[in-house]
Amino acid sequence: MSSTSRRALVAACILAAGKGTRMRSRLVKVLHPFLGRAMVVHLVDAAFRSGVDRVVTVVGHQGDDVKKAIETSFPGWSLGFAAQTEQRGTGHALQVALSALAGASEVLVLYGDTPLLQAKTLALLLTAHRESRHAMTIASFHANDPTGYGRIVRGADGKVLRIVEHADASPDERAIHEVNAGMCVIRGDVLEAALAALTPHNAQGELYLTDLVQQFAEAPAPPAAALAEAEATTNHGVGAFLLADPIEAQGVNTRAQLAELEETALKRMRLTWMDRGVSMQDPGSIRIESEVDIGEDTLLGPNVQLLGKTRVGLGCRIDAGALLDCCELGDFVHIKAYSVASHARLATGVEVGPFAHLRRGTELGERVKIGNFVETKQLRMGPHSKASHLSYLGDCDIGRNVNVGAGTITCNYDGIDKHRTVLEDGVFVGSDSQLVAPVRIGRNATIAAGTTVVRDVPEGALALTRSEQRTIEGYHERYRKPREEKKKAERDAARGGPVAATETTAIDRKEG
Repeated sequence: MSSTSRRALVAACILAAGKGTRMRSRLVKVLHPFLGRAMVVHLVDAAFRSGVDRVVTVVGHQGDDVKKAIETSFPGWSLGFAAQTEQRGTGHALQVALSALAGASEVLVLYGDTPLLQAKTLALLLTAHRESRHAMTIASFHANDPTGYGRIVRGADGKVLRIVEHADASPDERAIHEVNAGMCVIRGDVLEAALAALTPHNAQGELYLTDLVQQFAEAPAPPAAALAEAEATTNHGVGAFLLADPIEAQGVNTRAQLAELEETALKRMRLTWMDRGVSMQDPGSIRIESEVDIGEDTLLGPNVQLLGKTRVGLGCRIDAGALLDCCELGDFVHIKAYSVASHARLATGVEVGPFAHLRRGTELGERVKIGNFVETKQLRMGPHSKASHLSYLGDCDIGRNVNVGAGTITCNYDGIDKHRTVLEDGVFVGSDSQLVAPVRIGRNATIAAGTTVVRDVPEGALALTRSEQRTIEGYHERYRKPREEKKKAERDAARGGPVAATETTAIDRKEG
């Protein structure tokens, strides 16, 4: 295959080696969660969706954990890693990644603590770089208050000359409002030599990528005869790509900044889903994480939280305070108020809650009803079955058209091992029953209220362990009434004698 018919390799390099001491955390900054995923994972995702072929991450503090988080999120993707064991600046970070970036015609440099950066913005940055044919293209934005930012210094002809940090800027330079956004694109064929030419200009001995701007701006272009045909019109200077939304470049240094940026992302997320046909009551109270998917005509109540890789079907209703984490909901599911579900699968028309708890491994068939204060775990429940209230169903298989009465529990744990309970189609379980696993209840069998089942029940049978009822006539006159009169006399004696009913009421109220 000729070189002209092969598409050039585009790589992204994410700088994520720093610890982030201002987060005051034992967890490295780029692993702090942002809308349900580690911050750095958002950057890897944005880079791939912008069209790059390979993502190389420079790791340092907790490098193995950062690597694992990325590899887990992008299995099978073209990933690379480089270790910056000694943090000597952004230029040094890119130096240690050079071998992993070998063969790239363009290198997109990003920072692992800018989680609002959008894939479409990166795609536009790459396009601008290619069209300008510069050696380097930096992203910039206009800041109302540029204090603390590196200023973009341009010449009289508008060309980018250098970046001057705030502390080193002259009064005229500090008046500049175009500032450095951080991310940039560098041509792969000039990157290695440019990095080798970097020198430290600070007491820390650090190498800064921003120094490349002046280096490329001042470097004379080679004579046209020395250039390959495809590069004959290449501009060896520096271009600047102006960001449409400066907040995308904002980095996270503190927990307060993390919360602020996450709320910005949440506002965008809510607007996106409302534009796609999702209704929300009190949108500002609703949390929707980045990997969630929601079907049209779904209604979300106040304080709903949809977390992880939750999938919600068409026309669902999720009432106030409900929390779903990594769940799959079919169409027209109704989750009532303050129910919690994690790693559960619900088929069409399921009704849950209020105050229900579906734990990992719960699978509910069509039109199943799980009522208030019902807890499930590792439950498979067939269509049209129901457990309407106050039950625990763990490690069990329940067939179709089964009714589980209030207060029923499956006794699935013997202190060492878990055992399963099986209820076949059409079983009726009366209230306050205990099913001691392992046990199987046959098709259309009935469990009488208050029964403890320790052996299998055959198909169509009735299981009953209730003791015989005894009735004692005259119990009130012989037992309860004498005790009540004695108690009243003791109270009267303590108060100095009997009192009128109204006075007793007042005294009791005062004592209470």
